[in-house]
Amino acid sequence: MPEVIFAGPDGRLEGRYHPQPERDAPIALMLHPHPQFGGTMNNRVVYNLHYTFHKLGFAVLRFNFRGVGRSQGEYDQGIGELSDAASALDWLQANNQNAKHCWVAGFSFGAWIGMQLLMRRPDISGFISLAPPANLYDFSFLAPCPASGLIVNGTADRVAPPRDTEALVAKLHEQKGITITHEQIDGAGHFFEDPHMDPTMAMVSAYVKRRLGETSR
Repeated sequence: MPEVIFAGPDGRLEGRYHPQPERDAPIALMLHPHPQFGGTMNNRVVYNLHYTFHKLGFAVLRFNFRGVGRSQGEYDQGIGELSDAASALDWLQANNQNAKHCWVAGFSFGAWIGMQLLMRRPDISGFISLAPPANLYDFSFLAPCPASGLIVNGTADRVAPPRDTEALVAKLHEQKGITITHEQIDGAGHFFEDPHMDPTMAMVSAYVKRRLGETSR
C-alpha cells in the first residue's frame, strides 16, 4: 500500500493510501485511537476497517495524527487532531475529485474526532463509529447530527462502558432526518479482540453495502 506524506496544519502527516481504479469511486477516511495511549494508523481495528472499506470499492486513507509515527507536531487535546483529520480529508478529496460518496470511520478517540468532523463537513454522507468513548468525551456537539451512520460497541467494553454508548445513541435517536443504527457485539471488549473482530467487520460491511444500495436506487 502506498505510503503518502501530505501537508497538515502543524507539519507533515504520514498516511497509507489505497486507491481504486474507478475515477468515481467513493472515498473513506479512517481515524485511529488515542495517540497518548498507543493509538496509531496501524491499530488492528483501524487496519481492518481500512481493508473492509477498500473491499467495498472505496479509495481509503488512514493516517497518523500529529506526533504519531512520522507525523509532525504534538498531541493537542483533540483540537489539533480534528484539524489533522480535516486536512487528511482535503487531501483524499483532492485526489478523488469525482468521488460519489464520502465516509469517515473512527475507532475510540478516532470515533470522537470523526463525529466532530461530520459537523464541519456536510459533504460526509455516512459514518462508522466503533467504541465511541461517550464516558470520556462530550458528544453534545452533535446537535443535530448531520449524517446517518453506524455505532458499534462491545457488551464487555470496560474503557467505554455500554451504558454510556446507549445513552449517546438514545440522544441521537431523538433527532429527525437521520438514522442512527446501533449494534452491539456480545462479549466484545474495547478492542474487539478475537473472536469478535471478524463479526464486527462483517457488520460494518453489511451496513455500508446497504447504505450504498439505497443511494444507487
